[in-house]
Amino acid sequence: MRDPYEVLGVDRKASAGDIKSAFRRLAKKLHPDANKNDPKAASRFAELNAAYEILGEEDKRKAYDRGEIDAEGKPRFQGFEGFGAGAGPRAGGGFAPETEFETFSFGPEGFTRGKRSRGTGFGGFEDILRDAFGGGAGAAGRGRARHGGAGGGFEAEEFGLGADIKTALTVTLPEAAHGVTQRLRLPSGKELDVKIPAGITDGQEIRLRGQGMAGPGGTGDVLITVSVAPHPFFRLDGADLRLDLPVTLYEVTLGAKVRVPTLDRPVDITIPPWTSGGRTFRLRGKGFPAKEGRGDLLVTVRVALPAERDPELEALMKKWQSEKPYDPRQGM
Repeated sequence: MRDPYEVLGVDRKASAGDIKSAFRRLAKKLHPDANKNDPKAASRFAELNAAYEILGEEDKRKAYDRGEIDAEGKPRFQGFEGFGAGAGPRAGGGFAPETEFETFSFGPEGFTRGKRSRGTGFGGFEDILRDAFGGGAGAAGRGRARHGGAGGGFEAEEFGLGADIKTALTVTLPEAAHGVTQRLRLPSGKELDVKIPAGITDGQEIRLRGQGMAGPGGTGDVLITVSVAPHPFFRLDGADLRLDLPVTLYEVTLGAKVRVPTLDRPVDITIPPWTSGGRTFRLRGKGFPAKEGRGDLLVTVRVALPAERDPELEALMKKWQSEKPYDPRQGM
């Protein structure tokens, strides 16, 4: 982790008030809810919290300045001078034995902490941000507060209690219908196996509780917006699926059994003789799963001519045109 002074942007001789002001200013600027389109916002905010954990408590700051703890708050080895049997570091060579330094770290999964220090600090995250935002942040629960000036601002979860991570995931239409488990890499670097339930729809959100960025009072969630990729054949119409089925001229004229793709496995349907192009056949229960039950597959016949021109077919059509004309648009 970077030097806490560098993270907060203050000089090593900065006063307690200067450090408090710097944290308050950066907390407003870097909070993930104020930077929803920045995937690195949660990591930067967690790093800011960790830096203030060092410099925001007097004893811990002194210990860091003396080189007794590192930028993550972990004790550095100081040698054996000044230690008695079973005793901690003494004055002049370390910190008092009754001082209980908190252990915490910052990594891909965010900011994690252990015990709190019994030193005499000058205010925690919640106190600082309650002053900054007029009482919006508290130590109990995970309420929400409105921040910002008149006529604007942003909705933000309590500062210091852990941040939600928002990300997106794309699945195919068959995967959305049947369900799938996908490996997802979060902006924090953490990887998760995400179970996509059967019947999920485009734009639906999945919440993974406790998998977000960790903070002093808890851990945020992961919010995944699922997109369903367009399918080359099928179109969703509510819970129904629509499919345009190419057929030959002789199949609609003479009748035929035709194989039709579905989201599960192909099935055969019967095209009756003399079927007009545009006729729709309904295959019940072959659509998309929904709360009310699985939808249907609506298959619309589309007559497709040969890829290359056929002189015999053209001659036959000319004969039909002259000898047996008909008007399918009559009455329109």
